[in-house]
Amino acid sequence: MNSKILDKIEIAQGDITRCDADAIVNAANTSLLGGGGVDGAIHRAAGPELLAECRTLGGCPTGEARITGGYHLVARYVIHTVGPVYSAKPKDKTLLTACYRNCLQLAIDNGIASIAFPAISCGVYRYPIKQACKIALDTAIEFMSAKAAIEKVIFMLFSEKNYRVYENYLQSLR
Repeated sequence: MNSKILDKIEIAQGDITRCDADAIVNAANTSLLGGGGVDGAIHRAAGPELLAECRTLGGCPTGEARITGGYHLVARYVIHTVGPVYSAKPKDKTLLTACYRNCLQLAIDNGIASIAFPAISCGVYRYPIKQACKIALDTAIEFMSAKAAIEKVIFMLFSEKNYRVYENYLQSLR
């Protein structure tokens, strides 16, 4: 494993709305008009301007991503992506992988050097954390190996349990 790539990945525990990154990723629903969990927290912290901009986007299909301003957040941008509702079918992995790839590509397209991800689909969408973690990190590593423009990828986990899963998997790659 390329240690230079692994050194660009950080695992942290905390509130993604306070993360000091150029962009944070919102685990959104297809309407992009707010919801619970990470989505609700980001909308509350960013302020009503975020909802107003999201209304102009016309939603977002599962696996795709859209970008908006960050408004009252530390991050300049919010990249919204819609993860799959877990069904234990092969398409789940395909769609979750697409979420991470599309967010990273939007970051590059917009000159974003650092991006913070939550555990996409691991809340109410019930994606198993160990499987989701492997997809998240493997996709980020593969993407960063091909495209060097991203300087830092942060996985900001809310719970200690999820933090440990991500930290243990990253350590296993070193």
